[in-house]
Amino acid sequence: MITPYLRNLIPISVSAWLLIGSCTSVRPTGNTTNTAAAISNDTIPLDSAVIMGKLPNGFTYYIRRNTEPKDRAQLYLAIKAGSVLENDDQRGLAHFTEHMSFNGTKNYPKNALVNYLQKSGIRFGADLNAYTSFDETVYQLPVPTDDSVLFRNSIQIMRDWAQDASFDPAEIEKERGVILEEKRLGKGAAERMQNKWLPLLFNNSRYADRLPIGTEEVLKTFKRETILDFYKTWYRPDLEALIVVGDIDVAKVEQMIKDKFSDLTTPPNAKPRKEYNIPLHNKNQFIAVTDPEFPYTVAQVYVKHPEMHLKTKTDYRNSIVRSLYNQMLGARFAELMKQANPPFLQGGSSIGGFLANLDVASSVVVSKPGQGELEKGFKAVFTETERVKKFGFTQTELDRAKQSYLTSMEAAFREKDKTNSQSYVQEYVRLFLEGEASPGIAYEYAIAQASVPGIGLNEVNELAKKYLTETNRDVIIMAPEKEAAALPDEAKVNSWMQEVQKSEIVAYIDQVSNKPLLANKPTPGKISTEKKIAELGVTELTLSNGVKVVLKPTDFKNDEIQFAAFSPGGTSLYPDKDFQSAANASAIISRSGIGEFNSIQLPKMLTGKRVSVNPYIAERTEGLNGFAAPKDLETALQLTYMYFTQPRKDAEIFQAFVSQQKGALANRNNDPGSVFSDTISAVLGRYNPRRTGPSAAKLAQINLDRAFDIYRERFADASDFTFTFVGNFNVEEMKPLLEQYLGGLPSTQRKEVAKDLGIYPPAGKISKTVWKGQEDKANVRLIMNGDYVYNEETNNQLDALAEVLQIKLTERLREEESGVYSPGAFVSYNKFPRNRFAFTFVFGCAPANVDKLITATIDEINKVKQKGPEKDDIEKFVAEERRSTEVQLKDNGFWLAYLSGQYQNKDDVKQVLTYLDNLKKISPESLKVTANKYLSGNNLIKFVLLPEKK
Repeated sequence: MITPYLRNLIPISVSAWLLIGSCTSVRPTGNTTNTAAAISNDTIPLDSAVIMGKLPNGFTYYIRRNTEPKDRAQLYLAIKAGSVLENDDQRGLAHFTEHMSFNGTKNYPKNALVNYLQKSGIRFGADLNAYTSFDETVYQLPVPTDDSVLFRNSIQIMRDWAQDASFDPAEIEKERGVILEEKRLGKGAAERMQNKWLPLLFNNSRYADRLPIGTEEVLKTFKRETILDFYKTWYRPDLEALIVVGDIDVAKVEQMIKDKFSDLTTPPNAKPRKEYNIPLHNKNQFIAVTDPEFPYTVAQVYVKHPEMHLKTKTDYRNSIVRSLYNQMLGARFAELMKQANPPFLQGGSSIGGFLANLDVASSVVVSKPGQGELEKGFKAVFTETERVKKFGFTQTELDRAKQSYLTSMEAAFREKDKTNSQSYVQEYVRLFLEGEASPGIAYEYAIAQASVPGIGLNEVNELAKKYLTETNRDVIIMAPEKEAAALPDEAKVNSWMQEVQKSEIVAYIDQVSNKPLLANKPTPGKISTEKKIAELGVTELTLSNGVKVVLKPTDFKNDEIQFAAFSPGGTSLYPDKDFQSAANASAIISRSGIGEFNSIQLPKMLTGKRVSVNPYIAERTEGLNGFAAPKDLETALQLTYMYFTQPRKDAEIFQAFVSQQKGALANRNNDPGSVFSDTISAVLGRYNPRRTGPSAAKLAQINLDRAFDIYRERFADASDFTFTFVGNFNVEEMKPLLEQYLGGLPSTQRKEVAKDLGIYPPAGKISKTVWKGQEDKANVRLIMNGDYVYNEETNNQLDALAEVLQIKLTERLREEESGVYSPGAFVSYNKFPRNRFAFTFVFGCAPANVDKLITATIDEINKVKQKGPEKDDIEKFVAEERRSTEVQLKDNGFWLAYLSGQYQNKDDVKQVLTYLDNLKKISPESLKVTANKYLSGNNLIKFVLLPEKK
């Protein structure tokens, strides 16, 4: 896998870069993370909970005990070697080396490694994975720790990756096709344009011609000794680190590492690991590129600066200042998007990390289509950055940003004993690769509390003047080819900026409201019935207005309550002429604010609260999804009450919504992927207007008054709503709040059921080819679907069959045929409105291989039908399900989705208790029967996307 080559240019969080010196072992003593003494020293310490060590051969390790989740550990091998280190004849081989690590090692030849881990419940791709970037390669392996043999073998696998990959010649030849197919997947308008502007952005440095995917010439022709040279040169102990975080015995793991990794060797006359950079030339650059398949006109401005290295508390404080700046500027752009006629489809600006020891102040505008719109959008974005340079922010903006920042830090601090191991391991990967400090959340929270109150407006305002400068500025414009003649040149863009600078920019006015969220509490209802489901720790309540409430208190998180609600009905109850208004009603109304608070005032009023409530109207249900910290639960319930009783209609928001959607659709047909997906939806939906793709004509059907009326209709009666709450709460303490706000919801006791619209895929064998795009690439989707009898046992069989076919297609299409990068086999099924199932098989490939690979796919399906699946593959599925279920049962999100789904489908909520036992019913014989019953091939819809004929 290849990571994006640039860090995300969004506001950075509380993170710091600090090179921490290595020693034999680092074990801070005592509690050094939350005391005044600890933060009085200007040096940022390493978190005392992590053990850091370095072996005599230079190999580094980080170990931390953490029991979230229980009986699990995350193992990462980080290597300071990526594509930037490749010789000219090795371009692409850093990434190829990563792939070869899964294709055979000293102790796990060929596919033995993947097979062994799959049988242990570790999914290839989802769990077992790796990535290659410019400067690093990182392998990840999440493993159970309740199996000591598996854990020990996982450490051995990491050791094999560090220096004992086998590079079997036959496996290299197989993998060529896989990686060439991965490269093919990335082809398209974005890549073609990137190839033109990337050298400019990277100032023609080494990074510009070392993209991790490499060159087709090298990938097709390199010799084994060439990739071995890269591996032996750079996979060495002084450039490697093992990170182990999880439910482990730290001392035992440390000894394992010493035993396994001490014999790693560094080659004689080892090459120095050169640090490459992107030089700053102190000049401005400009480029405009077009492509016939690109759907938008985009202008990006990057002002490059030396990276802000953080080594002290003072530096850390500066990173907080930058975060506050980004937060406030982001809020201003969000307000611009709420105008009746926003000046662009999307716009923004921030300061963040870039690449190769550089930071960047970036601004972006996605303009509306049409003459003069790029100028209008560009000037609007530039005006906002100039407004900040000229006037700065207001004190009320800063106060809110500080409050929000401290709230987020407090939330992280509250979860310090419930933090997932994945979060820690990522911290230590950054610590090793980038020198990013890792003092621990207690230290970060303490320094935030000490620093944030004293941060003044002048400090934040100075950032704009420091980063939004006139040198080292790159302007990149991308647009559809048909817009080429209308695009500005560098002189024109410079004149736009000069015009903005000379214009009369006025100071920002902060629009706030001091009114209470809910002026008058509703008349409360009462709990009329209560039922306990002891096996699940669930309480069911029925309120006097008919509202049903399902409560599952947990201790999985300290500061989290998730909730959801549903009611039958949805857009299915409305005729086609109202469908667009109904389908878009919740998006429009929820963006408009609530009660007496408009869309700008509401988020400001909620500053400092960890709460969100989002209503929705789907095809068969309406409802809402929400989240709250325990202390903000009442606010969440007030918002819920108001979304039922005080929705807001805002004509400006509606106009902004339509304008944005219309602009996004203007060049949609340029994009092959959009055309393909729209075609699939239309065919599967028999060209029903509810299933065909978006269009300007459909947007024109949306009526604000009708959308508002439909929204009110859907939420006018709460008596058939079911609410589910999962998280850290006390049931008895919840009851008064539930009676007050949910019991106070309107109730008319109407009886509704969603309507069966009869929109189902056509039966029989259908083939549809879409000719779109200029790249030599194809996409294939095969769908087998039909009616069936919905029940737990059949659903389990379908799930198992899909996973078995996923394994077989990966082995056949990827490993044997070398024809695809990542094939997929999926199954979906529904109980309502009719019992239906659908198997979907997807892959991308060369157009010349489409027929061969479709035949191979059908062949693998037929093998299962004729002979049944291999027992090993069923064991893999069962092991994966067992391991994933163990983790899910400790996750609030899983329980919310599960309980809501069971109540919505009217299924037994206790099914989860017997799920793993029921998997024992799956056998080669049962799956053979299932495959013959549901994969007959009689209902097969084949979609193929091919390049346009020339």
